[in-house]
Amino acid sequence: MFTVEQIEKAHSKVKSGADFPDYIQEIKKLGVKSFETWVKDSHTEYFGDNDFNTKSQPKYPDLTIEDQSDKEKFVQYLKSHQKGETDYMTFCQHCAETGIEKWFVCLDEFTCTYYDKTGNEILVEEIPH
Repeated sequence: MFTVEQIEKAHSKVKSGADFPDYIQEIKKLGVKSFETWVKDSHTEYFGDNDFNTKSQPKYPDLTIEDQSDKEKFVQYLKSHQKGETDYMTFCQHCAETGIEKWFVCLDEFTCTYYDKTGNEILVEEIPH
């Protein structure tokens, strides 16, 4: 099975959202089936075959997630990030500001789903592959 260290090594190559599809391909090859990232501190739980899972440590002090989501503003921030205009920390701050609590990536379907604090789907995106 995979380790957090292997995943973090792959993630270290990601400089912006433009690098995300390559990162997804690399961790899929490691055996990651899906993962869930929490915006408040960027800890992530990774899931593999046979109920295998592992979790990373928080990456930064807790951010405050807004109670009300702003899908329109979030989509603008996301598009900017995907073009390589913002780094990961800025993207996480933008998520918190627009009420995004977490995202869930399914590597079988190549989707990334963003959720608000009440568990509502705010956006489902296909990941290029």
